[in-house]
Amino acid sequence: MSTANTPARSITKTVTINRPVADVFAFLSDAANWPAWAVVNVQAIEPAPEEGWWLMATPQGPARLRIRGDARLGLLDHDYLDEQAAWQVPARVVPNGNGSEFMMTFFQPPAFTDSFFDEQIALVDTELAELKKILETGM
Repeated sequence: MSTANTPARSITKTVTINRPVADVFAFLSDAANWPAWAVVNVQAIEPAPEEGWWLMATPQGPARLRIRGDARLGLLDHDYLDEQAAWQVPARVVPNGNGSEFMMTFFQPPAFTDSFFDEQIALVDTELAELKKILETGM
């Protein structure tokens, strides 16, 4: 576990997608698309009354999401809030040949044990595989 004075443990996940950066960015920057690919963590989503926020139904209960995107830089940073933790997730899509590389860095919240954090991060692989499938095949 980390404290306010020490760096948090982090894990960066990446996926190569055979689609242009603009396509990947457009898909990911629209939170309405998240239930299609974030199949483990996002069951449903709808705009929140507050500008830029979305209300989500997750397996752990209600949560909130805000995407802080910048298409020019490929930034898709997002804030995720639920009853267990508040996450700030840096994310970016960058060119990789004619395709894209999408990456997200997760910092372990102080309330998470190492084993619980590892379990949650392992689920991201399922979601990134789904994202790749949707964007490359339309399925």
